[in-house]
Amino acid sequence: MTGWSRRRLLRTALSTALVPAALAQLPARSAFAGAGEWRFRRGVNAWPWFALTREFPAPRTDYDWPPFQSQRPVPTPDDLGRLRQTGLDFIRLPVDPGPFLAADATTRGKLLDMLDAAVTATIDAGLGIIVNVQANGATHYWNPDRMVSSTAAPEFAAYRALVGELAGRLDRFTRGMVALEPVNEPPQSCDSNVWSQVQASLLTAARASSRALPLVVTGGCGSMVSGLAALDPAPLAAYEPILFTFHFYEPYLFSHQGAPWMREPVYRALNNVPWPASAGSLERTLASVRARMAADTETSEADKKAAYAETERVLKVYFDARPDRWFIDKYLSQARDWADRNGIAPQRVIMGEFGALRTDARYVAAPNPDRARYIADVRQSAEAAGFPWAFWDLFDGMGMMDDTTRALDPAMVEALGLRMPAE
Repeated sequence: MTGWSRRRLLRTALSTALVPAALAQLPARSAFAGAGEWRFRRGVNAWPWFALTREFPAPRTDYDWPPFQSQRPVPTPDDLGRLRQTGLDFIRLPVDPGPFLAADATTRGKLLDMLDAAVTATIDAGLGIIVNVQANGATHYWNPDRMVSSTAAPEFAAYRALVGELAGRLDRFTRGMVALEPVNEPPQSCDSNVWSQVQASLLTAARASSRALPLVVTGGCGSMVSGLAALDPAPLAAYEPILFTFHFYEPYLFSHQGAPWMREPVYRALNNVPWPASAGSLERTLASVRARMAADTETSEADKKAAYAETERVLKVYFDARPDRWFIDKYLSQARDWADRNGIAPQRVIMGEFGALRTDARYVAAPNPDRARYIADVRQSAEAAGFPWAFWDLFDGMGMMDDTTRALDPAMVEALGLRMPAE
């Protein structure tokens, strides 16, 4: 999950390519290949294992060593084994490409070996793994704009070469246990031809290194459902075997309430938004928002007044619409309709991220019982549609495991339809 702006989505949250010449010689396919035997049904994202970097400030474009923050929570082999015991069968591993691209050959080799070790540990625990190249939008140099905004982006060639290199390395691992997802949440518009060109070029690089490794493809619009619905899968059949993915956080007023990384001022003080909407009231939520704003000593009164007016407006829309499980089913039916229309088995369409911020010592966000109800509704809706899923996240404010004690959250385990592992 990135800081990709959903401003348009906030306003409407409750309203309802080319095949490269390098592949031209491959046999034409009239339909997509079979679903395959892949270990990707129920998963969790393992951010920030290979994220939260220590880049030097501009004008430097390199990273300290080690490039990943030492205080970041990293799953141990025991953690991975316990995840498997819950009933999860894969992890999605976001990998920041910046440290790899900024490194010299020796350092890059060390980083690739670290990634190999993580993949090996995951497979040894009986879990599959989707390695996702996930650029950090908050990084001053190695960010999505410089790498994947177009095929003419300043660092696109370097990024493309890394995707090819990763495909070759992952090809060595157990068949059916590993896949590569070249981009996270592309920023281009839903029907962008620019994104089609970027994706095709990256897939071509991956296929030059591996003919058998499953590749995960997505639509534009930050991988939202609307991006998948606008994606023409026909040209992508040349890159089989492939899987498809989308992300789901609707409605953002619930899932991202209190999220400090959201750009829109509504989210800063937003809290106590219930799920379903009928579990609370506009008056109670607005009272909680006012209390949070009163405690905010950093924001000017004028900015607070403007933010409150917008918050009041969007919350009225939220409560008037009374979102419940039907709201989620309606959204996900768009993805299922797209799959059916294109002859794609739903088990090949992974809901690669979903989740909601919790209330804890760091965040004031969704009431935790409401969060659990929301997670259960999204998970059950995805399963009813036949989609595999990967929960966001293992750690941090949307996590299912405590960063320090490594204790699993029983409410999240239950909401995800899993079981607590034996002690």
